[in-house]
Amino acid sequence: MSHASMLSKQKKPHRIAVLVMEHALPVEVSMPFLVFGAPALGYELMLCAETPGPVETDHGWSVTVQHGLDALATADTVIVTAFRGFLDTPSRDVLAKMKSAHDSGARIASICTGAFVLAAAGLLDGRRATTHWQFAADLARMYPAVRVDPTPLYIDEGNIITSAGVVSGIDLCLHLLRDDRGAAVANEIASTIVASPHRDGGQAQFIRRPDGPPRSAGGVGATQDWALAHLDQPLTVKDFASHAGVPVRTFERRFAAENGVSPIKWLNAARIDHARKLLETTDVSIDDVSRVCGLGTPANFRQHFRRATGTSPSEYRHTFASVGSPREWSRTHSPAISV
Repeated sequence: MSHASMLSKQKKPHRIAVLVMEHALPVEVSMPFLVFGAPALGYELMLCAETPGPVETDHGWSVTVQHGLDALATADTVIVTAFRGFLDTPSRDVLAKMKSAHDSGARIASICTGAFVLAAAGLLDGRRATTHWQFAADLARMYPAVRVDPTPLYIDEGNIITSAGVVSGIDLCLHLLRDDRGAAVANEIASTIVASPHRDGGQAQFIRRPDGPPRSAGGVGATQDWALAHLDQPLTVKDFASHAGVPVRTFERRFAAENGVSPIKWLNAARIDHARKLLETTDVSIDDVSRVCGLGTPANFRQHFRRATGTSPSEYRHTFASVGSPREWSRTHSPAISV
């Protein structure tokens, strides 16, 4: 007998209210049903909206919702899914029912931009919270009392749990299932839906960045180009200043004014950016990537890379390596050529 089926003898089901806002993202609405929907798990799922009936999704078609906001009062867990109009303040009724559910002891969770509903209800004040990395700045700007962290896939603050964008909703639901039913059951469900029971890293590995680190259009731009061509060498600020032909302090002030960061921070970002490209597009060994990018020993490289991306170089390559055979890469190439 499977771990999940053993739970079917449970007497009282755990009631989960999935709150759907107008212009919801359908794939995220379905995630709680995908993870918690097996009858043997002992959950009762309720699809809720401010007004029962058809609710338009972000894709232009509607989902039929059976329950209104009153269902939140009977829920053990409330999950607010992502929706397009998250920059608009939800209605007073939605916010009041969310507060009431929380005050009654319900566990409150959000997927992606659903965090904006929790924030508007004041449930995230003074707490760490996350959302899709593209909208984290909006969340921080609109709700300054929230300690927004755009890097994790999800953040568990006890009875308030928020998650990042799209697929991280699966991570959040599996995390809740793990808390409720244990790791064995969560792993079994993850296997059934062909998902990872637990993903390493955070959103940092998925954030789209400009092509390369910032480059000044002013006086230090030529020195930045020179540095990019010599990333495999142990560069210092003195080396930068010497190339630019100015005193060190003058160069540091000029560099910060033109780029908004110190030369060393820029250099480290350039090294990590080059490492990303090599991991994505070549089969160069991790040891050689660390050498070519100038990040020291392989152990030091792994430490810097994990700090910047939230994952290891090998896991990053596994996730983002280009489809097909890696490009041929000559070890005689300079970093500038192989970018």
